[in-house]
Amino acid sequence: MDARHLRDTLTKQHSLPFTHKSNQVLKSLSHGDTVIFWILASLMGLGALFALGELKDQIVEVVPAHGGSLTEGVIGSARFVNPLLALSDTDRDLVELTFSGLMGVNAEGKLVPELAERYFLSEDGTTYTFIIREDAVFHDGKPVTAKDVAFTISKLQDPLIKSPKLANWLGVQTEILDVRSVSFTLSEPYAPFLENATLGILPEHIWKDVPSEEFPFSQFIVEPIGAGPYKVTSVQRDSSGILKDYNLKAFDEYVLGKPFINKISLKFYGNENSLQKALARGEIESAHSLIPENVPKKLKVVTGSYLRVFGVFLNQNENEVLSSIVVRKALSTSLDRQKIIDTVLSGYGTPLNSPVPGVAAETIENPIEEAVAILERNGWEFSIENRVWEKKKDVIRITLRTSNIPELTQTAQIIKESFEAIGIPTNLELYDTGELSQGIIRPRNYQGLLFGMVLGRVPDLYAFWHSSQRNDPGLNVALYANVDADDILERLRETHDENEREKLLQKFVAEVEADIPAIFTHAPQMTYIIPENLYGVSLPALTTASDRFSNVHTWYRETEKVWPFLVQD
Repeated sequence: MDARHLRDTLTKQHSLPFTHKSNQVLKSLSHGDTVIFWILASLMGLGALFALGELKDQIVEVVPAHGGSLTEGVIGSARFVNPLLALSDTDRDLVELTFSGLMGVNAEGKLVPELAERYFLSEDGTTYTFIIREDAVFHDGKPVTAKDVAFTISKLQDPLIKSPKLANWLGVQTEILDVRSVSFTLSEPYAPFLENATLGILPEHIWKDVPSEEFPFSQFIVEPIGAGPYKVTSVQRDSSGILKDYNLKAFDEYVLGKPFINKISLKFYGNENSLQKALARGEIESAHSLIPENVPKKLKVVTGSYLRVFGVFLNQNENEVLSSIVVRKALSTSLDRQKIIDTVLSGYGTPLNSPVPGVAAETIENPIEEAVAILERNGWEFSIENRVWEKKKDVIRITLRTSNIPELTQTAQIIKESFEAIGIPTNLELYDTGELSQGIIRPRNYQGLLFGMVLGRVPDLYAFWHSSQRNDPGLNVALYANVDADDILERLRETHDENEREKLLQKFVAEVEADIPAIFTHAPQMTYIIPENLYGVSLPALTTASDRFSNVHTWYRETEKVWPFLVQD
């Protein structure tokens, strides 16, 4: 049939129903034309389906899906999986996974409500009132109530418990307002208090009959029941009865949504070498704080900054020459901070010249020459015979003391080399941690102390820098005294306005940088080795390594494609 014949046939059928017309047309075609027709129709249909598939791939969204597991290795075994008693990194890891507080931490490191639906602050800044979510429940299905919160705080404040968090809650009065409402009243405004509300809440019905002195020995200290994103399913021990690993599963009723990863296992190792080997042979998939050299295939490294500041804190009472700001400036200028980052931290850190992390120290092109010039411009002369800097009867020498742990001893050695490179004899003394604390820090028995400060998310610098904290048990180890700085620190404690706090913080930093009461060195970063196909891991600023789990419920390994209108905000 030619094209003209086919056209005429179609014209004759124009008044018939469409399906009838189609049948008539098909019947009028020869066998060969019918075959060709169906081939073309099939190709058009396949093309349409392919185009629809392509369109769908462009329109649909890939979203996290529930499924998968993660096996992580950590150094050290668990002892106290309890928010009141947790001491080790492993304890804190498991507490972070299994317990929830009234407040939590989001991916940006900001404090946000968790078990609490919302909170209110009184006009005088002394009373915090929290409203607990209606859907907040513990792993055993019991609801989280104000009584559980009040019970947790009362036990923390019990001296028989000996909680390491007791200092955060001294003098705080707790009041149950109703089933879901609880308030905390402070003796005076204290802006950093809100971070204390991240404390994991204990279920009263589990712990109320356990005497305080028996808390460390309860079965629930090992097999906890909390309201966190994961619940314990099993605990494995070795032949000696020592805990070997924990197996956890996602908690369906977690207030921020069921975690995407179904199962998490934590395996315990005795030291870093054992952990590194376990990662290399694929026994575990993730680990933190390892130097990421030769990272096994299918793994990647993410990093997070610690809210910590390290430096050499100077005691001018023990070495009068340090009372000269010229000497302090020369010492600070000479320091090769980048060498500390590269050598000690394998590049995972930030060089600092400030009492707060976040701003890297400026690079000095020729630090040794600049430091020498500072001394010479201010009347100091280097004695070739005595190999010291002299000015009248004054001589520059310094003794540096620190803890005998690898990171600090290596850092101290670089500091010693930097000081001696400009001609300042430096004696380095190392102490066990306990001896350093009791015999050196508490009595302020040092000239220079290499030490680290752990800051909170709402930094409370008062204990580290206010003049009232110069003596033990205060932590002002630089014995810093500055009236203007004191005023700023007091206002920082009282104001809750973030913009005002930022302005005050900048003023305080300027005061310290001008006075140089300490020679700041660095802020470390945490390395976290994880599987390549583990997504959603965004580390906030870290107070401890366990903060890496603060948003574990948003991590995922599985995905699915859905139409945009089905995606939940």
